[in-house]
Amino acid sequence: MTYADIIVDISHEKLDKSFQYLVPQQLEEQIQVGMVVQIPFGRGNHVRKGYVVGLSSKLKVDGSCIKSIVSIENDQETIESRLIALAGWMKEHYGSTMIQALKTVLPIQKKVKAQEKRWITLSISREEGEKLLEELKKTRFKARIRLLEALLGENGGRIEASLALKELGTTVSVLKYFTENKVVTVESDQIYRNAVYDAEKIPHLAPDTLSDPQKKAVEQILAEWQKPAPRPVLLHGVTGSGKTQVYMELIDQVIRQGRQAIVLIPEIALTYQTVRRFYGRFGDKVSVINSRLSQGERYDQFKRAKQGELQVMVGPRSALFTPFGNLGLIIIDEEHESSYKSENSPRYHARETAIYRAKMEGANVILGSATPSMEAYYRASTGEYALVKLEARYEERPLPQVSIVDMREQLKKGNRSALSMELKGALGQCLAKGEQAMLFLNRRGYAGFVSCRSCGHVMKCPHCDVSLSEHNGRKLICHYCGYETAKPDRCPVCSSPYIGGFKAGTQQIQQVVEKEFPEARVLRMDYDTTRAKGSYEEILEAFSQHRADILIGTQMIVKGHDFPDVTLVGVIAADLSLNADDYRSGERTFQLLTQAVGRSGRGKKEGHALIQTYSPDHYSIQTASRQDYEEFYEEEMGYRILMDYPPSAHMMAVLGASEDEAVLEAAMHYLRLFVDKLHSGKALHVIGPAPAPVGKVKDIYRRVIYLKHENYDLLVRIKDRLEEYIEINSGFRKVNIQFDFL
Repeated sequence: MTYADIIVDISHEKLDKSFQYLVPQQLEEQIQVGMVVQIPFGRGNHVRKGYVVGLSSKLKVDGSCIKSIVSIENDQETIESRLIALAGWMKEHYGSTMIQALKTVLPIQKKVKAQEKRWITLSISREEGEKLLEELKKTRFKARIRLLEALLGENGGRIEASLALKELGTTVSVLKYFTENKVVTVESDQIYRNAVYDAEKIPHLAPDTLSDPQKKAVEQILAEWQKPAPRPVLLHGVTGSGKTQVYMELIDQVIRQGRQAIVLIPEIALTYQTVRRFYGRFGDKVSVINSRLSQGERYDQFKRAKQGELQVMVGPRSALFTPFGNLGLIIIDEEHESSYKSENSPRYHARETAIYRAKMEGANVILGSATPSMEAYYRASTGEYALVKLEARYEERPLPQVSIVDMREQLKKGNRSALSMELKGALGQCLAKGEQAMLFLNRRGYAGFVSCRSCGHVMKCPHCDVSLSEHNGRKLICHYCGYETAKPDRCPVCSSPYIGGFKAGTQQIQQVVEKEFPEARVLRMDYDTTRAKGSYEEILEAFSQHRADILIGTQMIVKGHDFPDVTLVGVIAADLSLNADDYRSGERTFQLLTQAVGRSGRGKKEGHALIQTYSPDHYSIQTASRQDYEEFYEEEMGYRILMDYPPSAHMMAVLGASEDEAVLEAAMHYLRLFVDKLHSGKALHVIGPAPAPVGKVKDIYRRVIYLKHENYDLLVRIKDRLEEYIEINSGFRKVNIQFDFL
């Protein structure tokens, strides 16, 4: 016998779980995950619609109580059913509950009241209206007279109800009089909230003329799409090569076929320029989804997409689940970015999930980057992905000249400023020419950490295993849980008064720059200055319109932005990301530096970049200064092969968390023993249990076990067995276990 797990109505919180039903024998060959079915539900056995989220031969409930599926809804495949099937794949692939996966792919669960615009329309002829007006003028009903005069005036017999209310003093009784006498009708139009910032101010843009390399890239991609089983395409183009123009040309092809496209971007900060370019090309068929939108705005965009009123959706990771009914293309811009990996269960990666969704829907996938992830480039090198290259900047503009500044030499020369003498000189020249500059620092806030210069004690959060950061007002703040305390005057360990911060935050850099160049107009863009809705757009618009000379910021300023007047980029401290506790630190440093350098010289003027570092000989910094991806890839890949790190091997993390440290230690110990019992082969490398990179957050202890193997399917099988083991052992009830494929 076959049994189906069915979600009845995910919009209702009380029914946010699956129910098991018997699949009748005549439906067994037809039933599939994602199908829409009719089922009896509740005490009255009312027939309702449900979605199949799983199939099994194992009965989970009392067999005497199980009900049967009534019918498959005409084998109907809906947008929801395809997304539910995607959720089922995510559950199995990444390890989570079905409910967690469903909440990810169907994020809008509660209907939001639609906005409406009401209209008052004249129902009688003009002659009849003028005759009635004459009669009304003999009465004392002034409000009726004003409304009828307005309808007979230059409004064409139609006026907005809110306008009539505010300016004409129209009341409910006035409308009742006119509607009952069939003089007017009141109609409502639904208004969708426009999520595009200042949409009415965006000018229409004619398609750009593609360069010969861009035309060749488009032809190569279209040729891949014509194959019986087209592969995902990795578009590897140097910074400024015009990948966005290639995207738009391909989207135009998709739209002409009556299909839709999703464009994923890694940062909300990128939506301003990206959406303006796409909106200028494709008009109001383009919309945006991101976390800064209200629930009503998000609801409207998904509803417009589902109804076929949109053709292009732009946004970060969550835009991947836009309910397009005829999806033709998914583009992942800056595909190397870590923000495409979810930190919540299911810990899915947008790249793999997009490829699976495209496969389900007969769509194509393009991954674009100047600095591809090791995984993507490895798959391109093995032929799993098609590789298309753009090796020159648009219009043959030169790549910026890059200089490496050894900050150790600056200290020897007595310069203790965050700005090297070379960078100060370059900034002065840039300002004198009326050009713009960007200063990049991979930090936020005023300082990194606060420590005692006498004994070395670091001020740490009492709730999290991380250091506190100093902000303005002598505040020490934890960036994980929000804990806040005053900066002490003396060390709590040795009572020394020499307490200080590692002052390499964006606020401190801004103060240094403003002191050094008092005439310069300076903007800062980081987490603290972009909390308010619309703040990204306001800062970027001000900089793009040359209302500022220098933009100082964290990672969000170096990802994909295009400012033609920026001729200088300064990287304040290249080493900060290099020393992170992560095997990808070298890769991420190379990517950040290459992307930062690439913001310079994108217009007609030549660009220059300075990288300040205490590790000038590191291969990540050297190859980034030359913007030589292939050389970096070969060097980094050697280390990955040596250490069995992805993409040389596959890696899974088993993450445990609990308020009780002893219970957590025991649980992770038993999981390790179970893994050893499941697979004792030498090819499986198991590390841990060990403290997670941050061992405690908000008083929750965290531990991790890492498993590495060349066979991905083997790790998935181990995950499945671990899930079963956890399910049947009550000792794990006080421990939260998650799985993460790294």
